[in-house]
Amino acid sequence: KEEEEEEEAANDAPAPEQPAPTASSSAAPTEPGAVSDQGPARMESEVVPSPPPTPVEQPVEDTAQPKQQQMPMAREQVLPLLEQLFKQRIAYIDGAMGTMIQRYKLEEADFRADRYKDHPDELKGDNDILVLTRPDIIESIHIQYLESGADIIETNTFNGTSISQADYNLQAKNEVYDINFHAAKLAKGAVAKFLEQHPDQGPRFVAGAIGPTNKTLSVSPSVENPAFRGITYDEVVEAYYDQAVALYDGGVDLFMVETIFDTLNSKAAIYALEQFFEAKGVRIPVMISGTIVDNSGRTLSGQTNEAFWNSVSHAKPFAIGLNCALGASDMKKYVANLSKCADCFVFCYPNAGLPNAMGGYDQKGSEMAEEIRPFCEEGLVNALGGCCGTSPEHIAAIKAMASAYPPRQCHPVEPLMRLSGLEAKNYKPNPENMRSTFLNIGERCNVAGSSIYKKAIVEGNWDKAVQIASSQVQSGADVIDLNMDDGLIDGVAAMTRFVNLLVTDPEISKVPFMIDSSKFAIVETGLKCSQGKCIVNSISLKEGVEPFLKQARTIKRHGAAVVVMAFDETGQAASAEDKVRMCKRAYDILVDQIGYNPQDIIFDPNILTIGTGLPEHNNYAVDFFTATSEIKRLCPGAKISGGVSNIAFGFRGNEPIRRAFHSAFLHHACKAGMDMGIVHAQQVQEDVYEKIDKELLQHVEDVLLNRREDATERMMNYAATIDPKSTPTNVCRLGQAPGAPAVKFSPKVNPKPADFDPLAPDADLPPVPEYKPYQEPLQKSPVFDEMHKLF
Repeated sequence: KEEEEEEEAANDAPAPEQPAPTASSSAAPTEPGAVSDQGPARMESEVVPSPPPTPVEQPVEDTAQPKQQQMPMAREQVLPLLEQLFKQRIAYIDGAMGTMIQRYKLEEADFRADRYKDHPDELKGDNDILVLTRPDIIESIHIQYLESGADIIETNTFNGTSISQADYNLQAKNEVYDINFHAAKLAKGAVAKFLEQHPDQGPRFVAGAIGPTNKTLSVSPSVENPAFRGITYDEVVEAYYDQAVALYDGGVDLFMVETIFDTLNSKAAIYALEQFFEAKGVRIPVMISGTIVDNSGRTLSGQTNEAFWNSVSHAKPFAIGLNCALGASDMKKYVANLSKCADCFVFCYPNAGLPNAMGGYDQKGSEMAEEIRPFCEEGLVNALGGCCGTSPEHIAAIKAMASAYPPRQCHPVEPLMRLSGLEAKNYKPNPENMRSTFLNIGERCNVAGSSIYKKAIVEGNWDKAVQIASSQVQSGADVIDLNMDDGLIDGVAAMTRFVNLLVTDPEISKVPFMIDSSKFAIVETGLKCSQGKCIVNSISLKEGVEPFLKQARTIKRHGAAVVVMAFDETGQAASAEDKVRMCKRAYDILVDQIGYNPQDIIFDPNILTIGTGLPEHNNYAVDFFTATSEIKRLCPGAKISGGVSNIAFGFRGNEPIRRAFHSAFLHHACKAGMDMGIVHAQQVQEDVYEKIDKELLQHVEDVLLNRREDATERMMNYAATIDPKSTPTNVCRLGQAPGAPAVKFSPKVNPKPADFDPLAPDADLPPVPEYKPYQEPLQKSPVFDEMHKLF
């Protein structure tokens, strides 16, 4: 406590007298392309920067109650002003902070100052703390970029999370808060100083820089254990949340989530920002920038840039862009693709070419501007800036070139359900032939749908489980359903491990995942492991409106599409009327109260089993078809899905009958508007409706369409004559030799004797074995005897 009081007294003491730092002071070196408050400096090739002055600890305000700094504009003015700017002309973002800092050739003492003079670790290289130990330098760099024409300057907080600061043993919350808070205040102060000298050159904006951290959520740091992760999703969310709080308190106008090499990290940042906005009751603009690692156009975690957009578009960013990694010429085609698929503003701030052998950048501002010119000529961008190797010279040159071109015109994109794995999956239904665009959701990674898969999970045979997932993709599954709901399985642990394994296999993770569980904790676990845009299966109104709202909001923050079951407080919908009523109610809540994208709402109106012998079940399939058409009519944009194998659950073991039911059901359901379903991907592609055995199909559709009262009885009689291992397109009768011509019998003829009792026991049965009482091999505790006495 005494040390805190002494520090507080020191902070309240007057600052040591020293020249106020300006763009032309000794704190700012004279460098080729450097900009002073008098304007651009002369280009001199061999000017050596002046050594920085002896570092003097700057007074740091008490962050417990940060004082409000006067801002050039009120925060509520930011969004309309930004929109106006991005529509009227190409906007300009500042260049590299690190490149500029390197020019000062700072030493360890500059990073320590008085604040960190006794810190046990080396701090040189932790550029973010310079906002506390050398604010004069950071302010000077900000002003130089403003002088060069930057409309948006970023705070010096690229590594401002507790995760990144842990490398310097500065991960404590108060340290992280101070870094981000004062970085924001410093940048806002630089803008205020600039506008004071140039009142006609506003507005200028401050973006809170939120970097990718030095951890990845989608890639294992261990070659031996691909399911391992060096950090958890929740830890990343917490770190981003803390950073956002401090940046906002410091006065930033917007957030810049940048240099995203792992989309799951950016989704964690978005999740944290959404939590922050909800807690604060306010929303400020968010710009998101990914980075591609080579000419494949993919992020380090493997996503294409359109898949990246699909994964983060739920944030409704003010602008989406690409930065770093490559020079402008190599980035153009990927920016063009992003410009095509995004419905918001688009920006780019590339490196100054590719690094040389020493890791430096040789491209001059004028050269970089010429490489960027095609971006402007083709109308691809609304904003430009610079990343590694760029300086005020580069920004001034880019602005001089780009000022002659109009900005990209924002355009609407076709309203589609846009999912992603490593690759984009944009579902565009064909109303004239819905079966042709039907999405096959592979069912074999569901413990309720595959005994082989369940056995693999229970036994911890993860290689086998991964193989099952891989075979589904190879067989044509567009999406993979993942379900771990079983009493013998720890669902959270199993889902975490399995999804972590799948995302490391590019052939499997190229498709989106359906995270399937009746337990919401397991659903969230799956979402926290997947960088793609998933489907959640499922939620419902079974427990009432409030739990439904809470779960839906959480899923929306994760950016997933959602399956809603036709279930409410009264129970499961069976009739067409109940299906429509429940789905319409859920649709209104999701769209009106939460703002869910209708394209991301998928209804499961319950595919219930028919052919059970109970008359009340006879119309279940017809009710599904009727409800599907009406739901699609009343809920524009919504999709229809379901577990197709439920329809013929009673015919398990009889392959031709069961598969014929699936094929016929899909035929009629798609005609009604069904979009997707959980199916055996390989079988539904083989069992084409038009190729189903005609006699078999007639019996199936009599049951499916409830065409006659005795349909189920006739189906059962007919099924008894069929080889259960044949296929619906090549039906074999019992006793028929393989390859022999198909023999057609009347379905009324039963080849078994009329007095045959299928439940009668065999005549020759083995004797009943003699069982002995089980003997417990473990020694019993004496407590057993005492408990027996007590009870």
